[in-house]
Amino acid sequence: MHDVTPQARAWQQYLLDWQQQRCDEAVADIFGYYAVQVGWPALQALRCNRMPRRWLAAQEADLTCENQSCQAPAQAQLVCHPEALPFAEASIDLLVLPHTLERCHSPHAAVREVARVLVPEGRVLIFGLNRWSVWGAQHGLERPAQLNAARGLSYWRLRDWLQLLDLEVLAVDFGCHAPALETALWQQRWAWLDALGQRAWPVLGGAYCVLAVKKVPGMRLLGPAWRRQTLAGAAAAAAAQKNVGKQIE
Repeated sequence: MHDVTPQARAWQQYLLDWQQQRCDEAVADIFGYYAVQVGWPALQALRCNRMPRRWLAAQEADLTCENQSCQAPAQAQLVCHPEALPFAEASIDLLVLPHTLERCHSPHAAVREVARVLVPEGRVLIFGLNRWSVWGAQHGLERPAQLNAARGLSYWRLRDWLQLLDLEVLAVDFGCHAPALETALWQQRWAWLDALGQRAWPVLGGAYCVLAVKKVPGMRLLGPAWRRQTLAGAAAAAAAQKNVGKQIE
């Protein structure tokens, strides 16, 4: 796993470790041909996935990372805007968006792009910061530049957007219940809050991950009117012939 840079705060490494574990568990059993991670190259989102084509796409925020919370995107294959993904419609089997929505100009447009490029039954894994948490209160005062829970996209709003676009939520997990601290020693001392938070107040975790699947409504193909009439006439004739046979018997 990649670590964040030495200048990064301890809470950023704490967040990265939690997300890496969640991501490894979520993508291991998702199959297909094409998988793409969009943003935050510090997270190796696709390392446990077995698809033959896996790409890392950096976003604009990765090129101007002021607080050093992400790696320089030297390993990225392309740079793109989440609101305009350079992929054909229904062409991607798996998308991973680590803090991509909260670091782009129009998160709703980015979610629409997710629905457009995913194949039917394709998966999307989204990581975000929970504004309704201790982290949200802390970041409202500290105002970090890149990852700021006070400006995060709430899970409830994200869920509504996904439902409107026929993206069904399969699983949700909240984590990082300890305060966001700058030193590793104090971050470790508060680690006991994770187990307590998972039992007592799971939805108040500092971060969340959402796994959703693209659902396509069922379709019924209708033939031309003349064909339907012919089939109906043939069915009626067959039924009449069957009744005549019973009468003869």
